[in-house]
Amino acid sequence: MLILVLSVIPKHAISRGAGWLATRTVPVRWRGPAYRTYSRIFGARPEEAALPLEQYPSVNAFFTRTLRPGSRPLAADAIVSPVDATVGAYGVIESDTLVQAKGRNYSLTALLGDRELADRFDGGTYTTFYLSPKDYHRIHFPLSGKVTAATYIPGELWPVNVAAVANVANLFAVNERIVIEVDGERGGRVAIVAVGATMVGMTRLAFDDLHTNARRREVRRRRYDPALPASAGAELGHFEFGSTVVLACSRDAGTIEPLPVGATVRMGERLGAPPAVPPTDGS
Repeated sequence: MLILVLSVIPKHAISRGAGWLATRTVPVRWRGPAYRTYSRIFGARPEEAALPLEQYPSVNAFFTRTLRPGSRPLAADAIVSPVDATVGAYGVIESDTLVQAKGRNYSLTALLGDRELADRFDGGTYTTFYLSPKDYHRIHFPLSGKVTAATYIPGELWPVNVAAVANVANLFAVNERIVIEVDGERGGRVAIVAVGATMVGMTRLAFDDLHTNARRREVRRRRYDPALPASAGAELGHFEFGSTVVLACSRDAGTIEPLPVGATVRMGERLGAPPAVPPTDGS
């Protein structure tokens, strides 16, 4: 029933409205009680916030909060989780196909909006991360390298919860999204796809002004020359309310190790192994 209702309402306008409301200033005396109540309802961890709760002037500021230093240790010599999230899918990329949910597949080409780029990932590994309202909502780089491109692809704003993933065909490939391409420092390529959703005011990047739910609904591509430096664990962007990240890794960029659907991960945890360091001439 919810999916049927959402199919006929103006999801972009409602999402922009929700984003506007979330940026309104909350009176100082209400901030602590409001954010603690939110945290109790959804299971968030306000004690990890970098600032006292009273210093977050709006719901959006609290939702996109940074964390205290040391809250997310970074695994050494690894492909790391870019987010705090629940694993929605994992697998090997074969014949341009990813799994959305049991019985539902979708095209990597459709997700990335680029067949040549999608071919680069054939035989590689991928995983899907769902960020719920309880999660920390900043996105980080899963490995070190160079950002070569970012593309905003307009689309729908379906929810990305379990019910929607199971019932909306090609959900991640039809929703608004930003595709970030990174060449690993040891070779290979990863694509980090930040997928928008209903009630997500914006998905924003830390290194560019591209964002989802833009009023000009047209594809916008950025090619960076020179490429932008990226370090594993450095901030890539953030969601303003919950959504999904799809991470695809080419074979020559390393391997994401098997992850069970429903497992929880935290930003900085090991996901897999990058390529081996080439031997030096003297070895």
